[in-house]
Amino acid sequence: MSRLQKLRQNLIKQELDALVVSQPQNRRYLSGFTGSTGWLLISNSNASLAVDFRYVEQAKKESPDFEIFHVKGDMANWLPKLASDLAFKKTGFEADHVPFAAYQQLRKMISDGHYQLQFIPTTGLVESLRAVKEPEELEFITEAAKLADAALAYVKSIICSRVTEKEIAWELEKFLRERDNEAVPFDIIVASGHNSALPHAKPSDQVISKGEPVMIDIGARVNGYCSDLSRTFFLGDEDKTFSKIYDIVLGAQLTALATIEDGMSGDQADRLARTIVEQSGYGDAFGHGLGHGVGLEAHESPRLGPNSSDILVDGTVFTVEPGIYVTGWGGVRIEDTVVIKDGKVKTLTNAEKIANIH
Repeated sequence: MSRLQKLRQNLIKQELDALVVSQPQNRRYLSGFTGSTGWLLISNSNASLAVDFRYVEQAKKESPDFEIFHVKGDMANWLPKLASDLAFKKTGFEADHVPFAAYQQLRKMISDGHYQLQFIPTTGLVESLRAVKEPEELEFITEAAKLADAALAYVKSIICSRVTEKEIAWELEKFLRERDNEAVPFDIIVASGHNSALPHAKPSDQVISKGEPVMIDIGARVNGYCSDLSRTFFLGDEDKTFSKIYDIVLGAQLTALATIEDGMSGDQADRLARTIVEQSGYGDAFGHGLGHGVGLEAHESPRLGPNSSDILVDGTVFTVEPGIYVTGWGGVRIEDTVVIKDGKVKTLTNAEKIANIH
């Protein structure tokens, strides 16, 4: 069944005539269109793509199965008439992506123009389809995972105690860009010493020194699809505190990788790793969820964390990334991108998990 057919089934369940898709990755997923601005109008009998003058030719090339409309101005200026011309009545829009001010404008234009239209907020109609990856999508994510592995191996071979976090971050991005023409999916994290206690630290001018932890979080992107990989190591001889925390995090991750299975909820998967961290006395230092979906976005469905009811099934791709962060000392996170295949976890990123670099 095609992606559009699956979406149309969702529209029937929601009792909608049509859906306006404006979220960039959802738009690309359904149509192949990669421009920065555009709107899909999908009904049971129609598939259209509305773009401004910058993207008309690109849309024709990338989305040959869609009827292309050249539109001008804000969405409120043209969408009510176009939807009416297409005989849409009860039309959904992506509430997470359309600003409230734009929604108010739409309602005013519909009222002023006496259009027989309803615009209804929706969430997750396309994202729920994207959560389960098709074979071709898995191929792209696997290639992105291999690229991230290679970048990490390269930078570990050159890292020393005389470079800054920013310099290492640039070496990683340079390595990735020289091997792939797409932008990295998120800002690379290189955090040393006490900075590694910040889960989303930004690379700074701090010089990396021996005798402290170094956390690296990178991702690659191949044909739009992402990977996500984190490793933490100690620069220099073995340190008892680091080794203790590292072993706890590694044990939590390996347990989750070995026991997550098809049909589990995101909450159940999270609990597998969190229990180990809590029993070790560091429960309060593991402040984020175990993982998140990976695909056209670096963070998408499903979510693995407390109270997550998202169900992990064959074909779902996500991260497994327990962490412990101690203010004033540093942190440890070990993260891999994985897929559920034949009911069990298969790891896609395979960078070495070595606690020390000399």
